Amino acid sequence: MRLLPGSAVMVVHGPELFDKGDVAWLRDILSPKRIVVAGVMARTAAEESGLPVEFDARPPSRVILAQDAPVFLANRGKTKETGEIFGNVVASRLGDRGLVHLECSGRIVYCWNSGNEELAGLLSRSTGFKKKSLKSTVQHEENVREIRGCIPGEAVYVNGIVIGRATADVVTIRSKGGTIEPGSGLEPKQHGLEKLSLGRNIDISTAWCKSGPVRLTLPRTKGRGLLAGHILVIDHCGHEIYRKMPDDCCGVLAIGDDTTGVCGHICAHRGIPVLGIVDGDRDGIVPSAFAPGSVVVEALHERDDDVGKEIGSCVPGTPVVWNAWLQEVLEYLKGRVRVVIDLRDEDAEVR
Repeated sequence: MRLLPGSAVMVVHGPELFDKGDVAWLRDILSPKRIVVAGVMARTAAEESGLPVEFDARPPSRVILAQDAPVFLANRGKTKETGEIFGNVVASRLGDRGLVHLECSGRIVYCWNSGNEELAGLLSRSTGFKKKSLKSTVQHEENVREIRGCIPGEAVYVNGIVIGRATADVVTIRSKGGTIEPGSGLEPKQHGLEKLSLGRNIDISTAWCKSGPVRLTLPRTKGRGLLAGHILVIDHCGHEIYRKMPDDCCGVLAIGDDTTGVCGHICAHRGIPVLGIVDGDRDGIVPSAFAPGSVVVEALHERDDDVGKEIGSCVPGTPVVWNAWLQEVLEYLKGRVRVVIDLRDEDAEVR
């Protein structure tokens, strides 16, 4: 029997809801008409789960505002407190529209800013979660972004680029003259801030901002995908990989330590190998995993940015055989890099 309105939409944020089994459980007991996944790593976990969902790369607030049906946000924060903080932030971005927020970490259904009380009540009764009504307290200042729910010592990143480590539970950053500057609560990583600001024209109000690991669970890897096709270049913007990936992608050139980690993780379950170019400043925002045929090289006396851009500029716009192209690149870089991960033997076994 359907307990929710027939047109109800569940917007899912974060991979943990899939990895912990929450989405499957909520789907069974609530039967929402649609499940929309917001975010990059959540998409990876969703694809691995095999559940029938839709994908939307926009922030949760934008996805929610686009719905013309009863809608609620499902989330699992790092802790009960960070889960509430996340709902507070999302609610603050919805204007006059209230928010119904089902938070699995605290087993609470929040009704923010006079949201749909009837829907919140139905969710509470169906799940056994406590219901709580709150008003959003977040104020937004132009050209300033607050990243809330941080744990001191965690990596803080914007659009997949690590910009430092948190020293407080709230980190502020500012946009000034086309660059991103640290505010409070951050021990900055200057190289990351430089990468972030370099010709990227970032809208600080909608940028993907987060602290701590992107995902804690290893991806489900599978055998090799296409042996030939187009190569995708990702330069320190791992969050853009789904938007840019061609249908016949046979491999990814990933530039940067954490970008390599994110791309490898995302591509592993699709069987797409990665050539990662790193220089050893990885912050570990996602568990490493790579598909067969992947290679990671570390620049010896140069920055990964420079080596990566050099190789990226030579990536052909036409289909190639991945193994042949990879061998050419490794021969070209001989003496300038050292191989730290080599899964080409696994690729040969798959073939």
